[in-house]
Amino acid sequence: MKYKSLRLRAGLIAAAVVFILSGCQSGGQTKGEGDLLSQIQQRGVLRIGTEGTYSPNSYHDESGELVGFDVEVARGVAEQLGVKAEFVEAEWDSLFAGMDSGRVDTVINEVEYSEERAEKYDFSDPYTYVHGALLVAADNPEIAGFDDLKGKRSAQNMTSSWGRMAESYGAEVVSVDTLTQCVELLTSGRVDATLNAETAFYDYLKQHPEAPVTIVAMTESTTSSLIPVKKNNPELVEAINNALQTMRDSGELAWLSEKYFGSDITNAE
Repeated sequence: MKYKSLRLRAGLIAAAVVFILSGCQSGGQTKGEGDLLSQIQQRGVLRIGTEGTYSPNSYHDESGELVGFDVEVARGVAEQLGVKAEFVEAEWDSLFAGMDSGRVDTVINEVEYSEERAEKYDFSDPYTYVHGALLVAADNPEIAGFDDLKGKRSAQNMTSSWGRMAESYGAEVVSVDTLTQCVELLTSGRVDATLNAETAFYDYLKQHPEAPVTIVAMTESTTSSLIPVKKNNPELVEAINNALQTMRDSGELAWLSEKYFGSDITNAE
């Protein structure tokens, strides 16, 4: 019995050593975590979260097809990875939850960097450089710049960087899901302003030239779109960066920007 006990204990110790070593070799990751690039390539599909209601980045054309600058960037990235692009549409506030749950692999929808997001995600290199803009009703004489937002009501997505920016200027944020809702609240007098990317406002005004709203201020600095992935997937981040660089070098990024925005916003200079 004594020798049997010693053999059992030795077997348990050996098993523990094998488990620890395997954990070290895999970076301590459990099954299903890490190396998301390999999973995507084996699946043959890159699952992409996007709004589908945010023109000109992600929206449906008259035929119902999902189109837009970010949609085409996403398709280009998937092509460079050697897989198909599969889009999962959801409201902005739930896009990152989809990535957290594994329903999508990434979100490509004018995503900006924030320290809060950086706690959970790593980011690709930037692929756009856009000014922020402040939109108000055309007959509003009280707001001429960002500093005038203090004490005012601003229509924003609650989890967007534009919402945080509005709050930083002292505005009360009123939750909305779409830019159309922002304008509706503006024109009805239920909010005083809304902040967003200049490109979003330009596109809206191009589609609705009669809208009684106006851009009164622009940020001096620019913000950038990046592609987020769950942390501890450096291979996927590198592959996405290589895909974006290939699209940049070929002129595809600039061409897509001109197509949807009327100017090249993919160049930092």
